[in-house]
Amino acid sequence: MLHVNFGLRRTVKAHHVTCLRRCAVPQRNLLTLAIETSCDDTAVAILERSLHTDSTINESLSNENRTSQGARSRPTAQLLFNEKVTARNTGLGGIHPVKALESHQANLARLVSKALAYLPDAASTTTPTGIPTPSAPATRAFHCSDGRLKKLPDFVSVTRGPGMRSNLACGLDTAKGLAAAWQVPLLGVHHMQAHALTPRLVYALEGQSGPAGEELSGGHTMLLHSTGLVDHKILATTRDVAIGDALDKCGRVLLPDEFKLQAKDTAFAKYLSDYAFPDQNSYDTWPVPGRRRDEITKLNNLFGWQVQSPLAGTRDLAFSFTGVATSIERLFKKRTEQPGGALDESEHLLFAQTALGSAFEHLASRTVIALEMLQSAKQDVSTLVVSGGVAANSFLRYFLRKMLDVRGFEHVELLFPPVWLCTDNAAMIAWCGLEMFEAGYRSDFEVGALRKWSMDSAAADGGILGVDGWKKN
Repeated sequence: MLHVNFGLRRTVKAHHVTCLRRCAVPQRNLLTLAIETSCDDTAVAILERSLHTDSTINESLSNENRTSQGARSRPTAQLLFNEKVTARNTGLGGIHPVKALESHQANLARLVSKALAYLPDAASTTTPTGIPTPSAPATRAFHCSDGRLKKLPDFVSVTRGPGMRSNLACGLDTAKGLAAAWQVPLLGVHHMQAHALTPRLVYALEGQSGPAGEELSGGHTMLLHSTGLVDHKILATTRDVAIGDALDKCGRVLLPDEFKLQAKDTAFAKYLSDYAFPDQNSYDTWPVPGRRRDEITKLNNLFGWQVQSPLAGTRDLAFSFTGVATSIERLFKKRTEQPGGALDESEHLLFAQTALGSAFEHLASRTVIALEMLQSAKQDVSTLVVSGGVAANSFLRYFLRKMLDVRGFEHVELLFPPVWLCTDNAAMIAWCGLEMFEAGYRSDFEVGALRKWSMDSAAADGGILGVDGWKKN
């Protein structure tokens, strides 16, 4: 998934983001268990958020967020547990809905059970029968199977949508059961809102690291103008497929057999990127268009063909990636079926670079057009956040930075979450749940999974808060 967000205020640290306007000020420590099952990743996390006094926070924060000593309180977080299992889709031509659901059903309960051992230990304030001791107040706690006393989460966070309905329902039903058994609130999280808030999670985690690896895939591509926790305006969305889907398709066609044999999953876009641009020294081989006319006018390469970037001749604020995959597939088939034998290795490599370069150029071009539109409307934009699976790609990070620089937006800071937080994960669901919970939102137990769910309040469904099932404390 890709989420590009504007309007985030920056702090004194380069890659950190402060609270958006109208976000509630955290008042106490919070603990949540989170579940993510929107697609083919079964993910569970436990996140604890506490308050930390920091006198270096940007002076633009509101006065009510100051401590009595004049310093400021800001949230810090500790990720106590964060694991996921990805369905085995290899050889199935992409994500297989039934296989993904079966993977959730096989792995979710096991991950939740494993996570419980990582909940914070509770103070010994109760007897084994649960009766409070005379010397201490009652503590909401339970005994693990090993006998240790553990704190109960304050609430349960879970992805409600958008995504595959059956897969979402698997996680949602599990979360409802936990919340009902523990007698704590439930909070249904918007998957894309969680991606958009990931830089704030990074800020709160203060350098905690996660698993290595890089993926490039996903089911959504959109451009957002964000001004608040639930205040988002969609500037552009895809007319057909997401960029990750299109590049996965290109990867299935273009990857040499030796790369396909080594593939551990169906994230073919990632392997295509590894093949096309194996290191940073190879990035400069793909030109960055310095002007709009460089996007519109494409000359044939030394092999006699070229691929036009989608919508290059227009200033439409929209994405369309199907054309890239279709053009690449058609041209590659034509070239490989020509008389004279196998395709030259240098041309094969150029096909892979063209697939990625054309898709990223289209993405960057629409971003520049949106920035120009906001600039002409006198809306100050200082930060661009790129999150979701595609944001993990290092060539995209390089290309987008170069594109902004050559097109007059050197001042716009680019924020990318660490790779391990770009792809679907439960840590981002936990953080989004914490922010929404602190703002007073809860979900009814009657809420259902949502296959489609907009982030834009002007959309037909009313955006994040427009769907049913919300309660406000």
